Amino acid sequence: MQVPYELLLGWRYTRAGRAARRNGFISFISGVSMLGIALGVAALIIVLSVMNGFQKEVRDRMLGVVSHIEIYGPGGQPLADLTQTLAQARRHPQVQAAAPFVATQALLARGEDMRGTLVRGIDPTLEPEITELARKLKDGPFARLVPGEFGLVVGAELARQLGLREGDAVTVIAPGGQVTPAGVVPRLKQMKVVGVFDAGHYEFDSGLVMMHIEDAQRLFRLEGPTGVRLRLADLHRAPEVGAQLAATLGDAVVVRDWTKQNRTWFAAVQLEKRMMFIILTLIVAVAAFNLVSTLVMTVTDKRADIAILRTLGASPASIMGVFVVQGAMVGVIGTLSGLLLGLGVAFNIGVIVPAIERLLGASFLPRDIYLISAMPSDPQSADIVPIALISLVLAFLATLYPSWRASRVNPAEALRYE
Repeated sequence: MQVPYELLLGWRYTRAGRAARRNGFISFISGVSMLGIALGVAALIIVLSVMNGFQKEVRDRMLGVVSHIEIYGPGGQPLADLTQTLAQARRHPQVQAAAPFVATQALLARGEDMRGTLVRGIDPTLEPEITELARKLKDGPFARLVPGEFGLVVGAELARQLGLREGDAVTVIAPGGQVTPAGVVPRLKQMKVVGVFDAGHYEFDSGLVMMHIEDAQRLFRLEGPTGVRLRLADLHRAPEVGAQLAATLGDAVVVRDWTKQNRTWFAAVQLEKRMMFIILTLIVAVAAFNLVSTLVMTVTDKRADIAILRTLGASPASIMGVFVVQGAMVGVIGTLSGLLLGLGVAFNIGVIVPAIERLLGASFLPRDIYLISAMPSDPQSADIVPIALISLVLAFLATLYPSWRASRVNPAEALRYE
């Protein structure tokens, strides 16, 4: 099969051959355009992969502590009919496990130090079916949560802030208080730290404590659990399942799925991801449209060649095809180089970033700000394919005007001074 001469000529003009040595500036501009496209594509892939990894890492660590769906009593009050609520929830085909819990707030005090905490009362036998954290700790700290002994499992960061270790005593101050002749006296209870958990999520490690559900009901004077926690077969269907359960259970309960917790954070990440995509795409666009100047100079340099081809019978469309091929080659090579570079960095960012941090003696992700301390990466084809297509389309569009000008060269005018 004979290769079209437009393809052969376009590829010849792309290479750094005799023409490039004769006009090094054109070759330099072409290389800069190719490098710009490659760096733009690589930057897009790396940034979006890191943002995907960051979102996935935080989501997974958050779901290690929170459940897929939580059903609350109205106003944070105990559920009116726990047995019926559990039965109706378990009948849904997506629900794999359900467990009652108590959720409230309290102050944790040790000496002069005091911290506000979220208190979660759990059933140690059922909780491992709901969250990954409870499954890991079911034979450890959670096994030591015995009703009546008022044991407490605290987050690692909270334990560090208060100087707590396993076996230490700590005072829990419940909201509200007892009315006495001397006035309102806060309810205090000294509890024993029976374990420390590290969820890898700063918000929970610094502000969550867990105790046995019966101890929580007794301490906070509740008649029963304040809600039910559910684990689903498919966590991504949580909003759909939550809406169905809300319709089934009626207005007597409040149903909240995991996507509604930290909703503003997830929305901010998505908005930032879209803005970064637009901004970095402009970098690719600038590099791609550098091809315009490259091809315009190439057309000017090749006017005599174009005239000779026209006199030999080449059509304007064929001339245009030669320079479209040249520009497209630069776009394809730049895009492929960017894909290789971007994916290489994205898949090895767990090695590259720590090496840079050690070299600079700095930490790019302070844990108390970014929730996690390691740079994650999650390259997704849903991001990579559009990046490659946009880069190729921009490069192709950049070739149209110079190629059209080449097709309009008048052979007589071009050969007059040769």
